[in-house]
Amino acid sequence: MVNIKIKDIAKHANVHQSTASIVLNGKGDKIGIAAKTQQKIFEAARSLGYSPNISARRLRNGEETISPVIALFWPVDTRSYLIGSFLNSVQKELSSYDQEYDLLIQPFVGSHIKDIRSLITGTRFNGAIITNLSEEDEKFLEESSPNVPIVLYQRYSEKYSYVNTDNYANGREIARLYANRGHQNVSIIIPDVDSSAARLRRDGFLEGVKEFGLTLAEGHIAYGSYSEKGGYNACKELLKYSKNTTALFVLSDHMAVGALVALDELGIKVPDDLELVSHDDYEIAQFTKPSLTSMHIPVDDMAKGCVNTLTALMSHKATAPVCKHYNSHLVVRNSCGGFR
Repeated sequence: MVNIKIKDIAKHANVHQSTASIVLNGKGDKIGIAAKTQQKIFEAARSLGYSPNISARRLRNGEETISPVIALFWPVDTRSYLIGSFLNSVQKELSSYDQEYDLLIQPFVGSHIKDIRSLITGTRFNGAIITNLSEEDEKFLEESSPNVPIVLYQRYSEKYSYVNTDNYANGREIARLYANRGHQNVSIIIPDVDSSAARLRRDGFLEGVKEFGLTLAEGHIAYGSYSEKGGYNACKELLKYSKNTTALFVLSDHMAVGALVALDELGIKVPDDLELVSHDDYEIAQFTKPSLTSMHIPVDDMAKGCVNTLTALMSHKATAPVCKHYNSHLVVRNSCGGFR
């Protein structure tokens, strides 16, 4: 493999070597180097196949380890508490490898992933798994060319590698379940996050409502924060207008927990008066009262898929984009029966 150096990039970009070094070390904005010049340097680095020697840099800084660094990007919002099971699966998979890797948790503010310059320069890590991107963040990445391999979780891309499940089909399947169970008037609670995955679940359900002859009347759609409180408040608001609904789809388990409390306070019995299905099938779904029927997302397998894909890209055993699709399935518990 050709050892590309910064001087080679500088020559290719027709800039001074010190300018290329500053930009590739993520300090271009601080020094005031024009965005156009920085972009030209990044493009030169990518076209030459340059990969920053992060291990060598860390040795120069007196650190002991020289393991490759994987960054796990997770948004700082109401979904932060969901990182536990995903992180556990990532660490478990990494521990099974002969090669040692260091894992860096990189929080980011939704719709502001552009502010993390090291994602473009590749100066802090050798590869990245990026989760729960907003649609604005997705647009930024599609228009950018990061200098490290990237795997997206629960998102689609023609440019980057990704690991995903069919959220649209999941939403449609829940509408089909309700039609099969003889329901007519249905409702839906949606998290107010900028998320293509949530949007696809919603769209799939709405399409299924039309396809299977269900009714989702005006006022039968409610929005709330991606939390138990958000589900509680949304359900209280929803039931002001949807007195005749007999089936409710809540797009996340944690919101469904709050919805169950609201329904109990309103004297609506689940599943006798109203059947409820949620999405994700996190561990909490087993321990609500009644327990939640939920669309299972294979988080463990998908997290491992992210790791396998990224390490293959980092070691040049695969070329992006690598696309992995995982099947979801309905887990039937007490809040709603299964297909008849």
